[in-house]
Amino acid sequence: MKISQLSRATGVSPRSIRHYEKKKLLTANRLENDYREFDESAVDRVKTIQIYIRLGLSTEEIEQVLNCKDNYPEYAEDEYCGEMLAVYEQKLNEINKQMNALATVQQRLEKQIRQMKKKGIAMGGGC
Repeated sequence: MKISQLSRATGVSPRSIRHYEKKKLLTANRLENDYREFDESAVDRVKTIQIYIRLGLSTEEIEQVLNCKDNYPEYAEDEYCGEMLAVYEQKLNEINKQMNALATVQQRLEKQIRQMKKKGIAMGGGC
């Protein structure tokens, strides 16, 4: 299938598909006219890439996940691939750090708002 057909089948832009190919997440055969031709498995591959992108994985991390799946086809789910445990743990640590940082910012903003409201009430509400 051509890139436009893969794009329609997956809802992913041709530009993103080209990017995935450039990052070696996806492969295509080249026709004589230099058009890309993808096989049917590319539909599932692009959908899988999109899932991992939504999870916040970088293209390098996604490449590791896909390589793991390619190297261990006997497993239906990638969570059984031991090589991915470190990637998942690292991503979880990053998310936890981000959540902690956001919680700190939230607490500071709430404190500032309380102080400003208290001060505003005492001063008659003006700035």
